[in-house]
Amino acid sequence: MDIEELDQFIGSHDGVMLYFSGENCGVCDALKPKVKEVIETNFPKIEQVYIKTEENIEIASQVGVFSVPTIIVYLGGKEFLREGRNISLVEFAAKLSRPYNMMFD
Repeated sequence: MDIEELDQFIGSHDGVMLYFSGENCGVCDALKPKVKEVIETNFPKIEQVYIKTEENIEIASQVGVFSVPTIIVYLGGKEFLREGRNISLVEFAAKLSRPYNMMFD
């Protein structure tokens, strides 16, 4: 996937979550299944995209990702939420809950 394809994907879906990780990032590996479960359980209409920064340097730089893990959520084609490094999944879900419910319910 290149930046143009990603832009088209974001534009064609009401909700998209990008999860940026690194190859040698233990936190990324530990957090990924937990993030996936939170999204699938609480926000099932959000599409999930997992991006390895080493393989997608252009995408990471275009969206301003300079550390991993980083989560970016787009609602209605616009960046709504960005979380990085020390991510609390409880806070993440709380920040996303109200706008998600307004958009999809």
